[in-house]
Amino acid sequence: MVTIVDYKKYQRENGESFYALEVQGGIESVKSKETGKTYFTARTTKVPCTFNEPTCKALIGTQMPGTIKKITVDPYEFTIRETGEIIKMSHRYEYLSEEESIVESNVLKNEMVY
Repeated sequence: MVTIVDYKKYQRENGESFYALEVQGGIESVKSKETGKTYFTARTTKVPCTFNEPTCKALIGTQMPGTIKKITVDPYEFTIRETGEIIKMSHRYEYLSEEESIVESNVLKNEMVY
């Protein structure tokens, strides 16, 4: 289950604007690589939508079936807003509907079939 926690307005190259809903998954415990201590977090991602601003605002707090999955991508640089530090990342988070999640966990990829 994911929860809509916020929204953001974006602008396309052609000047047209659109909104994306920020969705957040459930709480997860993670072990710090630096300290070895456990902390709690929740994965978040943004999903583009066709809604206007009043609808996006009204949807905050809505829960939907689905999950947020970590996806491996080509390495890219990311700037941490709070510190200005530039780090290299090789993943992003993506929303999967309940149906997509079931298919992904139960269907073998082509290269695995013999």
